[in-house]
Amino acid sequence: MADPAMVPADKSPRTERGRKTLRRLLEAAASEFGERGFHEAAITGITQRAGVALGTFYTYFDGKEALFRALVRDMSQTTRAHVAEAVRGAPDRLTAERLGLEAFIGFVRRHPELYRIIEEAQFVAEDVYREHYLTFADGYSRNLAAARGRGEIAEGPDEPRAWALIGMSVFLGMRYGLWKDDLSPRQVATMAIDLVSEGLRKR
Repeated sequence: MADPAMVPADKSPRTERGRKTLRRLLEAAASEFGERGFHEAAITGITQRAGVALGTFYTYFDGKEALFRALVRDMSQTTRAHVAEAVRGAPDRLTAERLGLEAFIGFVRRHPELYRIIEEAQFVAEDVYREHYLTFADGYSRNLAAARGRGEIAEGPDEPRAWALIGMSVFLGMRYGLWKDDLSPRQVATMAIDLVSEGLRKR
């Protein structure tokens, strides 16, 4: 269900029906922006995909950029929630890393529009683009700090580690989730986390 916080307070849906309509608009926008890009996408195309009247669009959004910004935040939140659910109950941090990366690559395969929309955000709404990664990094850093506290990983700086792991996920997701699926998400995640845990040093 759509998070009402994705739209300004004065446009936030107050009924279940309104929240469902907002969700349909966001899903339609993901398809429209994902296929056509921000500049070629049309509000009429989005409303047609969502099966709502043009006037309904303006009940929730002031224009195309407002919807795009809400969509980036929604996709970011949905991705984080999907990964968080996948790692829930993991016995240790390295297992959580493997499960999270596997889940992320699988998510990308089901939602290939994610990359185009997030990357385009750096030119359309740079603050939201940065917010996407900064929010990921903040949560990641806290999780690494907690794992250090439990003695599950070696001592070290949490924030640089978080960004390094995010970078790995982004490019592995691009290669094995978006470009070519010649390895399963589990295979990719296992090899990547072996690298994280064992490093490149010859033993």
